[in-house]
Amino acid sequence: MDFSLDESIGFILNRTNTKLKNEFHQRLKTYNVTPEQWGVLNRLWERDGVSPKELSVSIFKDLPNTVRILEKLCRKGLIVRKTNPLDKRAQLIYITNEGMELKGKLIPIAKGILEKALDGIGPEKIRELKDMLNRIYYNME
Repeated sequence: MDFSLDESIGFILNRTNTKLKNEFHQRLKTYNVTPEQWGVLNRLWERDGVSPKELSVSIFKDLPNTVRILEKLCRKGLIVRKTNPLDKRAQLIYITNEGMELKGKLIPIAKGILEKALDGIGPEKIRELKDMLNRIYYNME
């Protein structure tokens, strides 16, 4: 039975993700933010005051990796940890003013990269692609 790596959906997805991530990484360097940190910031722009566990689930990273990302963002002054008023043992993560200021700078970068990547692909095909990728994801659960 033959198997062509170049024709493998997994390989194509990984190759594409690597290309997108590398481009994003280069563009984010100016702001001293990594793609992983961007994921956390983006989730906090959507919903502030969440637990590290909730963040880890929403960015598809394990908790130890998420905590390391949070430590770095905290040192940069982009987020703060506050005690959860409902459970003094737990902490909630909040974005700082500095972290909010990055939103207007980083979102246009992300949008620009996606526009470049999707150039020549119509809205209907993009919707189909998202549907297919989500189907693959849920098939693997």
